[in-house]
Order: sequence, then C-alpha cells, then structure tokens
Amino acid sequence: MLIIVTGVSGTGKTTLGSALAAHLSLPFYDADDFHPAENIAKMSQGIPLNDNDRKPWLEALASKLTESKAGGGCVLACSALKESYRKILGVDSSVKWIHLKGDRDLIWARMLARKNHYMKAEMLDSQFATWEEPAYGLKLSIDQTPKELLQEALSYLDK
Repeated sequence: MLIIVTGVSGTGKTTLGSALAAHLSLPFYDADDFHPAENIAKMSQGIPLNDNDRKPWLEALASKLTESKAGGGCVLACSALKESYRKILGVDSSVKWIHLKGDRDLIWARMLARKNHYMKAEMLDSQFATWEEPAYGLKLSIDQTPKELLQEALSYLDK
C-alpha cells in the first residue's frame, strides 16, 4: 500500500504519516529528508522553491515510492502542493491520498512554535498561494486531535 499525506507546511503531515506507518507496519518517509542541499539553503533563506528546484526532488520521491511498492508499500509525507507534483508522485493507480487542510492562523501558530526546522513560517503564504486543492482522496481538517485524524485516515484506508 502506498499512502501519501499532503498539505501545506505545518498541517501535521509528519505526525499523521508516522502514526499511520507505525499502525500499518510500513516504512515512513518525510519528503523533507529528500531535498538536495541547494533546496534547503534556499528555503532556509526564506526563498520559495520553483518548479525547476522541485523536479529532481519529486523524481527522487517517485523512485522511492516505486521501490517501496515492491517491498509492500510505505507512507510518504509530502506537501505536493500542485496537481503537476501529485502526478509525478502518483506512480501507481493504487496510491491512497490523504490531504490535510486547516485554517491559516492555526497553521501559522504551529509553524511559529516549531524549532530547528528550515521551513520558515513566513513562507506559509506562498504555500497557500501555490496549493491546488485536489478533487480526490481523503480531505482531513486539522482541527482534530492526532488520534482523531489517525482514526479517520484508517477508516478511509479500510475502504
């Protein structure tokens, strides 16, 4: 099973994704860990990435998904803000998509509370501007507890 948890920064993709992976006994991957050093340097300076910056990163993630499918699957937490990005990541028609959504002010507060993360809270507006809401997959509101989000995601995956 391939599961991709998407949403703007600060929505809890890593929290939900790692909980799903643990519950389903699947490997968990955070897309942030696959960024090349150049991308991290740009984001650390508050410079949003462009599509050219993202292309090799998305291709590396797609390769990881394909490799993982052969081993039984995985859970990937990835912003996947645009449909064109999700097309690259949709390596198989069986990919299950979970999209986290929430109020900008709630997400802003979460981002301000984060420590030691290269993604700066000031970049949140650029992520909202880039976000293309998909018409498929499960859409979860982040104004729930992590446990409630996990239960809702598991119910969706059982279908």
